Formats: sequence, C-alpha cells, structure tokens
Amino acid sequence: MGRSVLYIAVSLDGFIAREDGSVDWLDDVKGDGGDNGYLAFYKTVDTLLMGRGTYEKVLQLTDDFPYAGKKCCVLSRTMKGKTNHVVFTDEPLTEVLAREEGTVWVVGGGQVVKECLAHDLFDELFIAVIPKVLGGGIPLFPPGTEASFSLAGVEKLGDIVSIHYKRKE
Repeated sequence: MGRSVLYIAVSLDGFIAREDGSVDWLDDVKGDGGDNGYLAFYKTVDTLLMGRGTYEKVLQLTDDFPYAGKKCCVLSRTMKGKTNHVVFTDEPLTEVLAREEGTVWVVGGGQVVKECLAHDLFDELFIAVIPKVLGGGIPLFPPGTEASFSLAGVEKLGDIVSIHYKRKE
C-alpha cells in the first residue's frame, strides 16, 4: 500500500462545497500570488482517487480533464469500465488503496473521506482553510467521522492557512 493523502480546501465553517457541489467560493481568495503550493504537491502524486460525485463536478468545472497523465480511479457503483483518463471501480475503498503504490491523493468527496478515516487509511492531511463562512454545504467531515492526527506544520499563504497533519503513531 502506498501513502494516502488528503489535500483539500475547506471553509472556516468546515465545508468543501456548497449544497449543490459548487466551489465558486474558492475563486476570489487571496493566496500567495501563485498556486498556493498545488504544483509542488501534485508532482508528488502517483494516483488520484475520488468518488463519482467529485469526478462529475471536476468534469463540469473544466473542458480538459485536469489530471490527465496521472492514474485516476473513480469509486462508483453505477459507472463501469474506463475512459481515456479514468478507471471506474466498485471495489471496496480498502482494496483499491491496498494495491496502489506511491502517493495516492484522495481528492474527495466527503463520504470517501469519511470511509478513509473510518479505516485509518490517511497517512497525511493537507487542509487549506479558506477565510469564508458558507453557512451550509457539503462537510469535509460528515457526521460520525472521528480521527486523530499530529500537527506537522502550518503555513500562511496570503489569507489562506495551510495545515499539514500526519497520522498519529
């Protein structure tokens, strides 16, 4: 099994998207003037793993699949097979992660994150806290989620606070 990492943005009140899945609230955030460390992180990623809802939202946000060139697995009970960029699977999350090597970026969404935490599958969390309160939406940690981590670092990126946690040993 490789290294499983969550790299995600969250609002001050704990949401990763609006109720409809929209992430428009990320558009006008004052960061570090660059990509806020995204490219450096992305270069460390071997495989991306996401749920079907996150995959469909990614397709709505851009004309070109942004993760082309990387192995990408999408967890889905309804979509089967593969496309030019993605392999769909209905296998249990634990089995998918067990066979992956290198760094696996768990892109989302909330239920995939919850299952990873329930099975203690995350080695590291990189959470960018965006200084906005949404008042509702899709929570980063759905009700019933429980886990503990150790603080590895904190970085100020403009108005964003990037928090790095590691699995508690």
